[in-house]
Amino acid sequence: MVVLVTGAAGFIGSHVVHLLLSEGRHVRATVRDVQNAQFLKSFPQHADSSLEIVQMDLLEVDSVHTAVSGCDTVVHCAASLMVDVKDPQRDVVDPSVAGTQNLCEAIRGNDAVHTVIHTSSVAAIRRTRYEDGETFTSNDWCDDASLQSNPYGLAKAEAERKMRAFIDQCNASTRKIRLVTIHPSIVFGPIFHERHARGSMAYLKHYRGKMPFVLNAHLNFVDVRDVAQAHVNAIENGQDGGRYIVHKTGLWMKELGVALRRILPERKWPVARLPTLLALVMAGFHPKLTVKQVRSSTGRHVNYDIQDTEQMLGINLRSIDSTLTDSMESFEELSRKV
Repeated sequence: MVVLVTGAAGFIGSHVVHLLLSEGRHVRATVRDVQNAQFLKSFPQHADSSLEIVQMDLLEVDSVHTAVSGCDTVVHCAASLMVDVKDPQRDVVDPSVAGTQNLCEAIRGNDAVHTVIHTSSVAAIRRTRYEDGETFTSNDWCDDASLQSNPYGLAKAEAERKMRAFIDQCNASTRKIRLVTIHPSIVFGPIFHERHARGSMAYLKHYRGKMPFVLNAHLNFVDVRDVAQAHVNAIENGQDGGRYIVHKTGLWMKELGVALRRILPERKWPVARLPTLLALVMAGFHPKLTVKQVRSSTGRHVNYDIQDTEQMLGINLRSIDSTLTDSMESFEELSRKV
């Protein structure tokens, strides 16, 4: 069995590669820049495992077909994040939607592929307009997103629809492909590379900074190691066609600071909540925040019911203490290396 992992140098993708290698799998890891993925070679390997790192750009058709050739399982982790995005269509939606379509066509041309595990997100489940405190399940879809209102939700939902439509076409013929989609909330946990400090881990990195305050924002999160385990286990476990939310809990940023003070008391983590008006003013000058983002998220929250995810995928979600401790320790380790 050769497992293709797209986006292998990313936060989730690298943890999936790490786990697959520890279990003795043959892994083909795709990355846009091979030089940025050399850290994957440092992962410990089982005696029966192997690692091949190949260059692939989801928008370059030939590179996608070459990467898929010879693989029988595809774990599609590649994704574009809403970080430093100037053109949401070009930088977020196209890589997700057109890239997924190109991957589907490559799978169509490779009869050996029989299993696809697709990394989606709760962004494909949570509607753009929601009631404060609303609870979402895997039966829900983000069906009201637009390029203007919610480009990330649009990208994740449309990419998943593309993949599901393709699998349905295959299954309607003689070609049978097993599909499972994994929908993590915000992912925290140990980082392997400095690039992983961006994206979702930027929320935790904030607590290590000089700002003595936190926003009145609610964060739904899960350990990246549990997300990786869900992907690997889904190769064999879970319902064919299943959608599985992988989520541990939700905390307000102040509550998260309080938890850090309890778990790691040697440091005075920020817990003071910034008034909303000041947060809006700050967003006007912040390089990575917008007034629209702050206004839409401040003081509001949603919940996720993971239903039978743990049982179906055979995972036991880690405690928040473990996730936060290991996250902060990995930041410390990275700072010593830089």
